Amino acid sequence: MSTKFNRRHFIAAGTAAFASPFLLRGASAQGAWPSRQIRMVCSYPAGGQTDLLARGFGDYISRQVGKTVVIENKAGASGSIGAQEVARAEPDGHTILCSISTTFVMNRVMMKNPGYDMDKDLALVSIIPGSGLLMVASTKSGIKSFDDFVAFARKSGRMNFGTYSAGSSPHITINELNKQYGLNIEPIHYRGEAPMWTGIADGTLDVAMGSYTAAQSVLQSNAGVVFAVHSKKVDAIPHIKTLPELGATSKFFTVSGFSGWAVPKATPQPIVDRLSELFVAANSDPKVKEILATFVLEPAIGFKESNALYQRELPVWLEAGQALGLPPA
Repeated sequence: MSTKFNRRHFIAAGTAAFASPFLLRGASAQGAWPSRQIRMVCSYPAGGQTDLLARGFGDYISRQVGKTVVIENKAGASGSIGAQEVARAEPDGHTILCSISTTFVMNRVMMKNPGYDMDKDLALVSIIPGSGLLMVASTKSGIKSFDDFVAFARKSGRMNFGTYSAGSSPHITINELNKQYGLNIEPIHYRGEAPMWTGIADGTLDVAMGSYTAAQSVLQSNAGVVFAVHSKKVDAIPHIKTLPELGATSKFFTVSGFSGWAVPKATPQPIVDRLSELFVAANSDPKVKEILATFVLEPAIGFKESNALYQRELPVWLEAGQALGLPPA
């Protein structure tokens, strides 16, 4: 797996050379698509995983359809600012949202009024199923296995467990483990993964949970030890078992979350289908393959598969999120 990745290349890149114009199959009533530049609104900051996915896939689409794909970062409020903007846009395939499952699923639980309704205002086009999230213990804690983790939490009475935001997968994982094992693990919420992993490195946290790529800072310095992954095996560390394999029974440990793209709900289906085809085809592009490898992500899947996964995981996410008992902000 390639771990060398030039982020500046994707952040600075404008668009690639134009290809020949493409007339949308089966949508002559709407005319040619695209007829002008495409806006891809990324609801998270420049330089992060979501932004780099937007730029890599956007660059590929630009080269295929012969129109500029401009990436606009509209970060804030767990992705809701960008989602609102796309939900209000003309449903003509020229405005696309790039975001994550927090925006598509959890904001309806965490916010009184996120400013958009995912099911009424937006339509998923393509998603990238999430990779396994690592559970990592501080070396100072002495935890080396899941059994050690449970024993430590019981003996100490209160374990400091880092999350990268309230309502996130790590936060829900803590709640589900507390219920099953009768623990009193304390979630410590950070604003993102970077400061959370610093908490592992300096011994402030006993355990944290996050992505394979971001965790490398503590793993390579021997400041942390991986002892479990959330719901899905990670190819780079196949010997590390998932929580269900270790005996955890919550339904939440069967979902993976996702990154992906959506358009305004009324966008004509032929345009949605063509975009879906382009996102799937982009998986074979060398630049896109490097991004996916860097973040240990699966390939993008098509419209039907994406919406089937969304419908399958949605009730599990909502049930687990509501069980947190947090008042919507």
